[in-house]
Amino acid sequence: MFSRMLRKPLIVTIKKSSTRSRYFNTWQRCNFSSQRIPPDLKENQRKTVTSFPPLSEPIPNLPKAVYSTTKEEHQTTQITVLPNGLKVASENRFGQFCTIGVLIDSGPRYEVAYPSGISHFLEKLAFSSTNTFDSKDKIMLALEKHGGICDCQASRDTFVYAASAERRGLDIVTQVLGDIVLRPQITEEEVQISRQTVHFELESLHTRPEQEPILMDMIHAAAYRQNTLGLPKICPEKNIERIDRKILHTYLKHHYVPNRMVVAGVGVEHDDLVHAVTKYFVDQKPIWEEQPDLILPNNANTVDMSVAQYTGGYVLEECNVPIYAGPSGLPELSHVVIGLEGCSHQDPDFVAMCVLNMMMGGGGSFSAGGPGKGMYTRLYTNVLNRYHWLYSATAYNHAYADTGLFCIHASCTPSHVKDMVEVIVREMVAMTSGISDNELARAKKQLQSMLLMNLEQRPVVFEDIGRQVLATGTRKRPEYFMQAINGISKDDINRVAQRLLKSPPCLAARGEVKAVPSMADIQNGLLDAQARKKVKAVPLIRSVMQDTQD
Repeated sequence: MFSRMLRKPLIVTIKKSSTRSRYFNTWQRCNFSSQRIPPDLKENQRKTVTSFPPLSEPIPNLPKAVYSTTKEEHQTTQITVLPNGLKVASENRFGQFCTIGVLIDSGPRYEVAYPSGISHFLEKLAFSSTNTFDSKDKIMLALEKHGGICDCQASRDTFVYAASAERRGLDIVTQVLGDIVLRPQITEEEVQISRQTVHFELESLHTRPEQEPILMDMIHAAAYRQNTLGLPKICPEKNIERIDRKILHTYLKHHYVPNRMVVAGVGVEHDDLVHAVTKYFVDQKPIWEEQPDLILPNNANTVDMSVAQYTGGYVLEECNVPIYAGPSGLPELSHVVIGLEGCSHQDPDFVAMCVLNMMMGGGGSFSAGGPGKGMYTRLYTNVLNRYHWLYSATAYNHAYADTGLFCIHASCTPSHVKDMVEVIVREMVAMTSGISDNELARAKKQLQSMLLMNLEQRPVVFEDIGRQVLATGTRKRPEYFMQAINGISKDDINRVAQRLLKSPPCLAARGEVKAVPSMADIQNGLLDAQARKKVKAVPLIRSVMQDTQD
């Protein structure tokens, strides 16, 4: 504001404020001889010109700026464990709005004793009728009175229900969350609507050029042999009619229990959140305790506690991938994902694996770079910028509680599938060598900046708190990760890259993929330290991903 005010003519602003007059008088007493004034200017124009202070000199007699040094409350994460095992975690941040949500140790990996697709259904049924609110419209109306919005997301091992609203709406938001998690009606009508929604999504997935959701299910199925993390996140079509109200309530009874849940909040007083959670999550009983007839008869506790076992393998699907519509003119593409066993988010190598993933980067050949990609990452400089027939190449690092999956997804025209696999294998082998100081420093800085920029958003902070407390019972501050990233060396990157290459590969391919090399040739290419062996194409061995029955 001061910078704008300094450039205004003196004759415009001198009238009303005594404070401004004092500063303007000071400026008038200054020697402005350094300014050149054209001799042909009129008198009033000359006065206006001389009113501007020179930008090369500080303004004299300005008061010294005083900056706040107060440490804000939100620097501490408070955690309370209630008597029933439910954890409550929060950070109080300045602002009018808050984010509150429930994170549950649930997801597709726990569906081995159920028809696969329950988590997909529960996403569609979120924020529907409950014991207190008899329709979704009433829930939305209750949230809107406090400027609230809500969301539900399921990953392979975590389910998240969340809402953001004004701080004064803490009680009603907590009531809504308690009801949708522990007391959902899940009526026959709602189940039928969810069936239609899931069916439409399946049709949409197979008619869109984007193949990432399907390929992520395929590569996990290949890596974990369709168990635990290999179970599908997308509901198989034959299970749409099998999943009913009683199956859903039975699943909820065994998985939505206090010791598998965390209620997290950002922008709230911790004691107020604990009081509200006790009121709606502890004092009020779940619907399956009040109505036992909702549960399947003779159903024992069927929570799968298996540890994920990485096996490696491949899943190929020969099909026609839809073509991009519009003026882009992109041809039909074939997609291949090659993966290796990574590490869990509690592994000592986790941070180094994240830096390696950032170093590889990637993206699409028509994108200009950005978070997670970068124009100087290896998949950009060594792959996308060198091979015109490659349309995308992106590295992913999936980390879970007991394992991880590091993979590269690439797409190209069908005639270059064999060459694309060879290029990706070569880049995986090259991860163990040739790391420059600039390359490592850039990857570390990019990872740090991405982490800190994401944590400027309240919902991201909420999810970070909830996921860490759910996994470990505590939360590490961003400063911890900053220091950990700074401590990563080239030796660390080489070590984790060699660790990746020691695992058997997994592969998922979709489209026209007859020329995809055999797993034996891909394995040999990864084991060859100098990447000299050529990956040879062999006839396609068809492998159809089977959907879990029970």
